[in-house]
Amino acid sequence: MLIEAIRPAILSMHDHIRDRVIAAFEDADAQSLAKAVAQEGGDTIYAVDRVGEDPLIHYLGEFARNVAPVMLIAEGQPQGATVLPKGASETDARLRVIVDPIDGTRGLMYQKRSAWILTGVAPNRGDATNLQDLELSVMTEIPLLKQHLSDQVWARKRRGVMAARFNRLDRTSSTFELAPSRASGIAHGFATLARMVPGVRDVLAAVEEDLILRVAGPQPEGVAICFEDQYISTGGQMYELCAGHDRLIADLRSLTKGIAAGRGRAPGLCCHPYDLAGLVVVQETGVIVTGPNGGPLDAPLDTATDVSWIGYANEAIRTAVEPHLLRLLQEYGLKDVQSDA
Repeated sequence: MLIEAIRPAILSMHDHIRDRVIAAFEDADAQSLAKAVAQEGGDTIYAVDRVGEDPLIHYLGEFARNVAPVMLIAEGQPQGATVLPKGASETDARLRVIVDPIDGTRGLMYQKRSAWILTGVAPNRGDATNLQDLELSVMTEIPLLKQHLSDQVWARKRRGVMAARFNRLDRTSSTFELAPSRASGIAHGFATLARMVPGVRDVLAAVEEDLILRVAGPQPEGVAICFEDQYISTGGQMYELCAGHDRLIADLRSLTKGIAAGRGRAPGLCCHPYDLAGLVVVQETGVIVTGPNGGPLDAPLDTATDVSWIGYANEAIRTAVEPHLLRLLQEYGLKDVQSDA
């Protein structure tokens, strides 16, 4: 199958991007790599992003020439997409490949936290192709310079997950297993509503406070009943769910547009479909990912659509949290403006 045939090319591409980005930080000062160079797909592009984008055409173009045409969907491409090989049409493409070469640029460029390379592959169904059509996902960690280990995980839909830990000092890899949390609730664990960038953060914080009160109960004096982790990377957030580190993550930023407009403010930065290219990995580990209404996460494969999503480490946590969370979204007037349009 084409899905399996393209996997080695994607893994090699991820390895190359990881090594190339690490080398760039070793050879250049962080200030130069942190320079804003463009605005694309609703996001700011920094100099380090270009380092990650350059290998895409080479690796996917070689596969397209030798095996089958593909449509590459990524920032830096004309109108967000390019059909490979050159001269092929959109209808020729057998696969759609959506890529975020560096998800978590801001944390990485200041050497605060790992970023992630994300790729998802789906059969080409034209413009109707969406996140639910993804058949393969690959996620590769780009570590900090002081960090010698980085993880790479990939999954085929309904075929399970493979995970490897790469040692960049001796360039060896060893396999390991990903396992989401088996806890039945959020108490004494990490549960986060994403609000890592300016926007209507006060509303999201209020929803989170009310949610914790309803799900975990009143907080005793001097006790931290649960914790949050504002990881500035959707891929990183999803990995934390897969690895058993987090129990709940909800990125509902796109639902705040109406409130922002009512305050006379522009909407803030939101999650986009290419940030969710690792979806198959997450689902194959057993993590439950839904849209903001509790239904399947559904969005076109592009670089611009604003998306909200909710991730539960297991069914017990979903059962405990989801009714309260969906009710709070109604109470606070958080809704999908695009769906209502």
